[in-house]
Amino acid sequence: MKPLNPKIAQWQGRRVWIIGASSGIGRALAERLAGAGAELALSARGEAGLREIAREQDQVLPLDVADPVTLERVQDRLLAQWGGIDMTFYCAGVYHPMRAWEIDLQQVNATLTINLQGVYNLLSVLLPHYLDRGQGGLCLLASVAGYSGLPKALAYGPTKAALINLAQILYSDLSPRGIGIYLVNPGFVDTRLTRQNDFTMPALTSPDDAAREILDGIARGRFEIDFPRRFTRPMKWLSRLPQRLRFYLLKRAATP
Repeated sequence: MKPLNPKIAQWQGRRVWIIGASSGIGRALAERLAGAGAELALSARGEAGLREIAREQDQVLPLDVADPVTLERVQDRLLAQWGGIDMTFYCAGVYHPMRAWEIDLQQVNATLTINLQGVYNLLSVLLPHYLDRGQGGLCLLASVAGYSGLPKALAYGPTKAALINLAQILYSDLSPRGIGIYLVNPGFVDTRLTRQNDFTMPALTSPDDAAREILDGIARGRFEIDFPRRFTRPMKWLSRLPQRLRFYLLKRAATP
């Protein structure tokens, strides 16, 4: 069966922009891609974290995804240096555990801005470049939390559900124009975000294992890259259950 996306297995010399590269999955991707010979541009809000992992030849480009003007300025600088971008990873994200009776509008707005609005800000500057070239790849980091409404994901879950929906639309629009759209839905990954959770996280994986799974999925040309399967498959199954049963199981899972 023909893969949905271009297969990318060789990264030597490929020009890769990682947004959210200073920690977690983004950092692990940067380390693996550096080892594979990719040319890297590393972006995040904090420059110090980027400097920790950057090689001498890497471009360190701090930015705030909430600011489309800065995004455009950084991309212009990158294009002036490279002449083109082959793959962009959007790994920026925030998570604040929150129940319905704990709404914090400041945290909600930050989650909506970074997890979702930032993607649109990126699209507004990146897609004209990709469409002009008729090629390029975009990898969006969503989550299995987008499959179904989960306890404590009051702001986070809706942004990831929207990102899944957005990736599907982008694929329909852009794949015929030569642009690859890769959607990543990981389960629990051991990062500073998930360490806020006060419950046991099943099938917890490391950022390096997550990066390996992502690059393996891209090498296979997959549209959706979800892992670990022993967790993501039941989560998909849960989202398709009759509502009464799904809500019952979620209530049991959320009860200490």
